[in-house]
Amino acid sequence: MTAIVILAAGPSSRMGSAKQNLVYNGQTLLQRAVKNALSVTETVLVVLGANREDIEYSIKDQPVNILYNTNWTEGMATSISLAVEEIQSAYLNITSIIFTLCDQPFADETLLKQLITAAESSDKGIIASEYHNTLGVPALFKQVYFPYLLALKGKEGAKKLLLQHADDVQSVPFPLGEVDIDTLEDFEKLSKK
Repeated sequence: MTAIVILAAGPSSRMGSAKQNLVYNGQTLLQRAVKNALSVTETVLVVLGANREDIEYSIKDQPVNILYNTNWTEGMATSISLAVEEIQSAYLNITSIIFTLCDQPFADETLLKQLITAAESSDKGIIASEYHNTLGVPALFKQVYFPYLLALKGKEGAKKLLLQHADDVQSVPFPLGEVDIDTLEDFEKLSKK
C-alpha cells in the first residue's frame, strides 16, 4: 500500500501569503493536492506548519491525517521525518510513500497513479518525476528508504536521496513539473493558462 504525504508546512516567504490557499480552477492549491491524492489512496497525510490556522480550515472536512510540524522553521527534513514516523507507527500496511507538494498544480491523479504503477513493475527503490532535465517530486520511496528519509536534516529534502541513490531511481516523465508556484508572478502566469 502507498501513502501520499503532502508537504505544506513552508511559510511561502516569496509569495507574501499562504500559497496553499491560492485558488486555481475553483479550489485552493492544497485542496487540489488533497483531491488528487485521495483519488489514488485512502492514506493521505498533510504536513502543515507556517500559517497553519489560515490553511487548515480548507481541508478539515477531508479524510486526511493532518500533522502539525512545530519545527517547520528548521526546514523540510522535519516535515518528512514527522510524516515517516507517523506512517511507521500508525499505518503498518504502508510499503511506499509518495511525497508531493501543493505548489505543483499539474501533479494530478494520472501522474500519481503512474508513479505507483511504475513502482509495482520496477525493482528500483525510488520512482521520481522527471522534468526540465532533473528529477524531483512527486517521488515515491519504497520502504527500504524510510530510514534514509528519517535521517534527512534541516533544509534537506527528498531530492538529496534522488542524487545519492541515482542508480536506484526510475523516472516518470512529468513535463509540467517545472510549473511550480513560488511567487505571485508564477501564479498570475498559471491563471492565464
